[in-house]
Amino acid sequence: MPPLVSILIPAYNAEKWIAQTLASAIGQDYPRKEVILVNDGSSDRTVEIAKTFASESVKIVNQPNAGGPAARNQALSHAQGEYIQWLDHDDVLAPDKISAQLRRSETDQGGRVLFSCPFGVFYYRTEKAVFNGGPLCRDFVPTDYFYTKFSRNTYFQSSSWLVSRKLTELAGPWWNVRSPDDDGEYFCRVVAASEKICFVPEAKCFWRVGNYFSFSEARSTAALDAFVKSTFRSIEHYLALENTERSRGACVQFLQDRLIIVYPENPDLSKQMSDRAVQLGGVLSAPSLGWKYGMIKSVFGWPAAKRASRFCPKLRVGFERTCDQVMYHFSGGKNVLS
Repeated sequence: MPPLVSILIPAYNAEKWIAQTLASAIGQDYPRKEVILVNDGSSDRTVEIAKTFASESVKIVNQPNAGGPAARNQALSHAQGEYIQWLDHDDVLAPDKISAQLRRSETDQGGRVLFSCPFGVFYYRTEKAVFNGGPLCRDFVPTDYFYTKFSRNTYFQSSSWLVSRKLTELAGPWWNVRSPDDDGEYFCRVVAASEKICFVPEAKCFWRVGNYFSFSEARSTAALDAFVKSTFRSIEHYLALENTERSRGACVQFLQDRLIIVYPENPDLSKQMSDRAVQLGGVLSAPSLGWKYGMIKSVFGWPAAKRASRFCPKLRVGFERTCDQVMYHFSGGKNVLS
């Protein structure tokens, strides 16, 4: 009998997206699956819509609002599967995503092979998703994966992974803080527990971007503090496997690339990151915003330049997203998944 796969969905105020997300989970061509959605205290119609999908193999669980990690841990507590597929409430899986990855499971003798796949970014129409083959799109041993991720400022979207029960147990629960990078820290633990990462190019998932009300968009002071702490935890997961000049240099680069999130508005957090770099044998410099914002910086200062660097791309994204939304509705609100 093929292994059972648990597809776990944390959901908060996702009434616009949850039907499509659930349909993509239920529509997996893999025969043995269960879907568990945890409604994290939504105040919109998320749970009402989700309940229309409820069945023997689709379970809807309600909890008071506690954040993404708590919702994921709740979902995991109900999961019976031998493999875990994480799926955010606004993302989508290609119909053969899970089956394509599990076709490679004959290589997983001890349950410690981690499966990855490409992800495409989209607004509304998945058929217009853009897949960029990055440096992580190949097989890895964990230490080389960490080095590439940290030194090249790259990542997999959380739905890209298919995680065995063994690796899930070794990694432990999601760290229950509301960090914009809770998935990054969690999957560093999963990778650290694995024997190897098997990249499956024929599998696909779709990451909806431009949704500024998602779990990962939090930018409060508490969220930024949690972001820095999760960054430090990710570094420790890497160094526990490989503490060498190479790994420490990659960790310094990781800190440098992430400094822009807290600099210069949060001097205490910036100092914590700089101090950690010194401990690793490196030094952080002021982040670069690029030549386009140099004039703003010279006239109005760093904070204004940073605000512009965040606002201008959002204008472009907003325009592109609106255009794609119009075309999506013209097509009858249907996506072509492949």
